[in-house]
Amino acid sequence: MHFVQAKGILTGGKGHYGMNIYRGCTHGCVYCDSRSACYRFTHPFEDVEVKRNAPELLAQALKTKRGKGVIGTGSMSDPYMHCEAELGLTRKCLAVIRDFGFGAAVQTKSDRILRDMDLLAEINERARCVAQMTLTTWDEALCGIVEPNVCNTQRRVEVLHEMRGRGIPTVVWLTPILPFLNDTEENVRAILSACAEAGVRGIVCFDMGLTLREGDREYYYAALDRHFPGLKSRYVRTYGQAYELPSPNRDRLMRLFEDFCRVHGMMYRPEECFGWMNQLPEKQRQMSFLPGTEG
Repeated sequence: MHFVQAKGILTGGKGHYGMNIYRGCTHGCVYCDSRSACYRFTHPFEDVEVKRNAPELLAQALKTKRGKGVIGTGSMSDPYMHCEAELGLTRKCLAVIRDFGFGAAVQTKSDRILRDMDLLAEINERARCVAQMTLTTWDEALCGIVEPNVCNTQRRVEVLHEMRGRGIPTVVWLTPILPFLNDTEENVRAILSACAEAGVRGIVCFDMGLTLREGDREYYYAALDRHFPGLKSRYVRTYGQAYELPSPNRDRLMRLFEDFCRVHGMMYRPEECFGWMNQLPEKQRQMSFLPGTEG
């Protein structure tokens, strides 16, 4: 990893903000879109760029906000990758979010998030905090191949249960579903059943498939060659250089997903999940605009 003095930390506006403390990742997921050339990395992806002044930048930014909002993190780089255990920058930023009365939506694949459950619970009590966990592959052996340097799906489900025990709402990202690898009814049903048992509020699934761009595609195909000889040629025959790679089973799996969520009362439309996550409870939103309550 290497350190930089960043000039800014927040993106977005109108009550919904994004924040990335790190750039790059060490989880090694074979399908990671953040490797794509369009993001213009000037350093190796695993040589994580650390915004050492992230907590200070965040505090400065929140001081200027007249109303409260929700700050999301984890969409580009996991906030709980290996270096967070040593650096604790995510924890420091969560403390800033709590102190300024903002909400948080934290996306991860790592059980390291449990370290900060106290802060997540405090944020949720004052505003809203949603713990988001990515689940793609129920089979432990396959999970270890496609997501090699992070805890497996079963452990992530345990995290969901622990969050529920502390009253912290959860959302699951069921993505990506990899054609010819984990795009089976058995895999999707096992994950959905685990979500229902864990009491998740919603599941984000844009489609049953995968997207590949320059940079990401080469890394993914190299992994297929290492672990599944011959599968790359099947991908090339089926999809060519397409950006969207839908599973041949997409229609059947999407029906299963939507029907299951409806029966179990879980949000499943992406716009509904995002709308709920990124909106503070009504009482807190009203209070944030009262005189003297600006951040």
